[in-house]
Amino acid sequence: MKNFSNAAFSPEVIEVMTTALEAAVASLPEPVHAAHVNALAESILRTAGAGERNVADLQRIALMELQLLPRD
Repeated sequence: MKNFSNAAFSPEVIEVMTTALEAAVASLPEPVHAAHVNALAESILRTAGAGERNVADLQRIALMELQLLPRD
């Protein structure tokens, strides 16, 4: 995972990010790999860090970025 050690979010934003991550992971077909969850989390952290606060937008952007990743 990339370094997000300097990131700071309010409890409300953490709740939004958690909801977006859970929804994104739930939408993936089984089996869900840890690498996919990490990629989704990184995207959500990066996008929330840029100011996005809408759950659906965070989820959609993370899933779109996941599709763009090179396949193993």
